Amino acid sequence: MEISMPPPQIYVEKTLAIIKPDIVDKEEEIQDIILRSGFTIVQRRKLHLSPEQCSNFYVEQYGKMFFPNLTAYMSSGPLVAMILARHKAISYWLELLGPNNSLVAKETHPDSLRAIYGTDDLRNALHGSNDFAAAEREIHFMFPEVIVEPIPIGQAAKDYLNLHIMPTLLEGLTELCKQKPADPLIWLADWLLKNNPNKPKLCHHPIVEEPY
Repeated sequence: MEISMPPPQIYVEKTLAIIKPDIVDKEEEIQDIILRSGFTIVQRRKLHLSPEQCSNFYVEQYGKMFFPNLTAYMSSGPLVAMILARHKAISYWLELLGPNNSLVAKETHPDSLRAIYGTDDLRNALHGSNDFAAAEREIHFMFPEVIVEPIPIGQAAKDYLNLHIMPTLLEGLTELCKQKPADPLIWLADWLLKNNPNKPKLCHHPIVEEPY
């Protein structure tokens, strides 16, 4: 009896990593450690968040005693945000980071990144998403244009195509029939690039390195 197997699903987990303001000068060597640990750096940006933006990013910590110091620290200079990808990226990145408190990390996990680069319980050098929900929210915060996997399949994929893809494609094909260009494939490709409704929109705020 032949057993039908479901088609394989390709899914690589992603997490958000942040190199915090006080160790941005160590970015190159930290990226080297990240790559040697089996991660792919999917996207990277350097930016300077305002205290208000930091408050929004760390909204789950609101009301805690350290919250004002945390937002002041994170807005004190440029930081580097990265999307990291690999199998079990979230848990493996947290393992590399070590305990949140760098003083504890130096005692219990001396080879961890926070032990090496961190200073104390506040200035702990690096950030990592705690779970999938946090990774999804934080990646969208730092990289609003990114789609976080898993990619929809089955009926969910059909619904996504019908809602987000087909209307634009139909409009492009209709215009193609009207224009009758010499090279229809090149014309359609150019038209879709110009009329992509999901094209990232950048907000221009006066912050360092890159608008956020």
